[in-house]
Amino acid sequence: MSTYPNATATAATTAVTASDPACAEPLPVLGRDVTVPLVTGGEVTYAALDYAASAPALQRVWDDVAAYAPYYGSVHRGAGYLSQLSTDLFEQSRATVSEFLDCRPSDQVVFTRSTTDSLNLLAAVLPAGCQVFVFETEHHASLLPWRDAQVTYLNAPRTPAEAVETLERALAGRSRELGGSPALVCVTGASNVTGELWPVKELAAAAHAHGARIVLDAAQLAPHHPVSVQELDVDWVAFSGHKLYAPFGSGVLAGRADWLQEGQPYLAGGGASRKVARRADGGVDVEWHTTAARHEAGSPNVIGVYSIASACKALTEAGFENLVARERHLIAKVRSGLAEVPAVRILSLFGDDAPRVGVISFVVDGWNSSHFAAALSAEYGIGVRDGLFCAHPLVRTLLGSEPQAQGECGAPEAAPGERSLNAIRVSFGAGTPDEHVERFVGAVKELVTSGAKWRYRTEEGRCVPAV
Repeated sequence: MSTYPNATATAATTAVTASDPACAEPLPVLGRDVTVPLVTGGEVTYAALDYAASAPALQRVWDDVAAYAPYYGSVHRGAGYLSQLSTDLFEQSRATVSEFLDCRPSDQVVFTRSTTDSLNLLAAVLPAGCQVFVFETEHHASLLPWRDAQVTYLNAPRTPAEAVETLERALAGRSRELGGSPALVCVTGASNVTGELWPVKELAAAAHAHGARIVLDAAQLAPHHPVSVQELDVDWVAFSGHKLYAPFGSGVLAGRADWLQEGQPYLAGGGASRKVARRADGGVDVEWHTTAARHEAGSPNVIGVYSIASACKALTEAGFENLVARERHLIAKVRSGLAEVPAVRILSLFGDDAPRVGVISFVVDGWNSSHFAAALSAEYGIGVRDGLFCAHPLVRTLLGSEPQAQGECGAPEAAPGERSLNAIRVSFGAGTPDEHVERFVGAVKELVTSGAKWRYRTEEGRCVPAV
């Protein structure tokens, strides 16, 4: 099958020198030259420091998608040239993702809408009687899908070793009580709150030693570090395109095929069914696919899928060793800058020396986090996140019962008897220039020292500049 012309890559990926990350250039991303107005007057180049929510699209990804767009056609459903080409592209993308994750030959790669969708899909195909073990530190995407299973929630560990020990004790208890019943462990690779890396390989070994399987939530890990299904020895991995510098709302669930093949299709409809026939009694008999198509009913998001594959290629070609080295340089710059501000406390489970990705959450004495984040945006053109980051149990554990001053405005009122707890999160990655993190650190110091230049008010639960 012929293919469409490759993208010309108008903004080519710049190589990063691991030996001198401070001199390296960030990877080109969309929006890098966008300017935003300041409430105090004038404009400034926007500093996107909310990568953990949605990373900007790599220019390379956008160029690849633009080159394919004229050739867009239906997938798995047409005899025409564009349909055949799009089907080819879709399946080539599946192979690219499998290679990116270093999957086993027998593994399946299923395309979904997001990490949340991927983990809900896995929850839907769990064998009867399956027990799920999940730490309270998980993002809601991996904490909440297991409603129909017997779930054991594990307390937040304070060291990686404690995480392994906690899981081993819980699994040992299961082995005595439930014998050979199926079990699944769900764990994050990197926290979306603290950025800290979890001991995935050791947790996988503990799970397998007790006859359990393990799924890795790699939403925050895959954009920053290589993820090898085989090296980590995980049974499944889930991640989202929009955190991997790929827009358009696609995700991935990759891993062992048996539970996926045995479970009922996640969605019933065209594409998932191999054969449908009327019965004499008026009903229908359905033969479902046993391939990944079993859980990909409906017309697939070929643009989203191709954008993920393009991002996988771009990150691989840039070299994770180089990307990790540059990100460590940025992490050190942010953490050392914040350490110079006594009013700032960085949130952490595993301590200052724990390896981490570019995700840092903190609180500021005397400030409500919503107020502080609003001032960063309105007065400095810096976009961060404030709140509980869809990881409420973890953030509440990290904040404990510490009071937070409401300041001029803040988050929505807490429930009776509760304090309004929230934090600020700054996150960055392969597309972040040094200037953005330097401006952020400078803004934090200035706000703490001199206060906000503008007045703010609460509007529909958000802190906004008063007009």
